[in-house]
Amino acid sequence: MSRSSFQKLKIIYVMEYLLRNSDENHPVSVAQLISMLKQQGISAERKSIYDDIQCLQNYGLDIVLADKGKNSGYYVASRDFELAELKLLVDIVQSSKFITHKKTMSLIRKIGRLSSIHEAQLLDRQVYVKNRIKTMNESIYYNVDEIHRGIAENKKIRFRYFSYTVQKERRPRKAGDWYTISPFALSWDDENYYLVGFDSMAGIIKHFRVDKMADIDTMEEEREGQDIYAALDMAVYTKRTFGMFSGEQIPVRLRFENSLADAVLDQLGLDAMLIPDGEDHFIVRTELVVSPRFFAWIFGFGEKALILEPQQLREGMREQIQRVLALYGE
Repeated sequence: MSRSSFQKLKIIYVMEYLLRNSDENHPVSVAQLISMLKQQGISAERKSIYDDIQCLQNYGLDIVLADKGKNSGYYVASRDFELAELKLLVDIVQSSKFITHKKTMSLIRKIGRLSSIHEAQLLDRQVYVKNRIKTMNESIYYNVDEIHRGIAENKKIRFRYFSYTVQKERRPRKAGDWYTISPFALSWDDENYYLVGFDSMAGIIKHFRVDKMADIDTMEEEREGQDIYAALDMAVYTKRTFGMFSGEQIPVRLRFENSLADAVLDQLGLDAMLIPDGEDHFIVRTELVVSPRFFAWIFGFGEKALILEPQQLREGMREQIQRVLALYGE
């Protein structure tokens, strides 16, 4: 590269150096900038540095002169992300179960590049989440991208679905046959990503763990089930679907002690109507997708929660309790 070509890059090097090496507590002197440019094979005088900084300020970069005697210099005062926002992003990445350990470290390094090298050290944080187990599927990010492609292009997708054995080996569902689904949305539930799509063969909306999908591919066939998905209120639906188990929604009537109001609202949402029932209890009428996770939710409250209606749901709860009781003998 010719000498003139190096000189044309000078202002870019100045901008990158200020972004990576300066902050309010670490201003960069003109002498440091000249030394850095010299290492890049670029000669510079103090006046040209002042001109470059003026151009960058006119461009919109918030460069401030810090007059601190011997430590005087320039620093970038504001960026697209504040340090507190970057810490929040790092915490979210570290606490997300669906992001693998390898990808977690990669993302944190990239987030660190949005700050100075000095502030990036403050992003070396550890967030401990009880019972958090990172996913083992590194391809989840590409799965998400392919699902969005299917949605954007109004196409069906196909994939293979698997579960893990006791030996931590993948075991394909349906003997490794393809699942063909019309994708409509991605849902977040209990720290897991789920594909929400229409299964044409079954004629219903189904859910699939994105980290348990493999060999995902967009097809040429257009999606089906748009009318069924359009009638679905996702915000309400995800609240009523325990553990993302598929099934039919049925009307239920539940009775809780008043101390469980927070837990009920956390699960059903603030729109749920809590009807007082005496001084110590309230009743909830809603529609839910009944699953083993629903029974476990109710059972977790012990004698403080009761299924009132329908009768078949009360019988289902009794059967669940009897099966568990049988495991422990007399």
